[in-house]
Amino acid sequence: MGGLQYYIPVVINLSSTASITNDYLLQLRDEVIQLNPVLFRMNLKRLGQIMGYEISKKLNYEAIKTATPLGVADCHKLSDQIVLGTILRAGIPMHEGLLSIFDNAENAFVSAYRKHHKDGTFEVSLEYISSPELEGKVLILCDPMLATGSSLVKTMNALVAEYGTPKEVHIVAVVASSAGLEYVSIAYPDATIWIIAEDEELTAKSYIVPGLGDAGDLAFGQKSIDAMD
Repeated sequence: MGGLQYYIPVVINLSSTASITNDYLLQLRDEVIQLNPVLFRMNLKRLGQIMGYEISKKLNYEAIKTATPLGVADCHKLSDQIVLGTILRAGIPMHEGLLSIFDNAENAFVSAYRKHHKDGTFEVSLEYISSPELEGKVLILCDPMLATGSSLVKTMNALVAEYGTPKEVHIVAVVASSAGLEYVSIAYPDATIWIIAEDEELTAKSYIVPGLGDAGDLAFGQKSIDAMD
């Protein structure tokens, strides 16, 4: 059939129901509290753990029996092969949180950043990719800030081209812009996107408003190059 193509993005916003995630997000956003890098990293890690637990409810398990000291118990074991992917460097604390949930997961790391030009425009540059094979596995890809979605889509394209197509993709972000969610959903309509907050506005330089600032700088200190991670 011709005409417009419609899509229904699968976006799960964990702050839509009141929970401790709302308090962690407040601490990440607050311009005073966020200046404590130890707490900032801890809150990213906590949110990674919470989102990992929520994702675990969507995965596949096999029924097994296991021997205890007193008998045999009916149990369930995760049957999906998990790959945790992270966009460096801002994603490292969230990756740590996810890895504490999926402790037997394989891991992928991608260096993606905005390479700015004198005219104010930028392009997403990928300089390093390390990943296991992805074919038939569940990829959980995290980046705290989903602004335009360009970095994430370019990262996904590179991973799929080089390492194969995952059977399932979960994208994890703390704060996402409405435009970024739409962009990623169009590029990867079968992916499930997990967020803590959706902010509608992007500045002329494509920064999320109100957002929380540069997550990489807040977690690890300011960098000396003109890049946004």
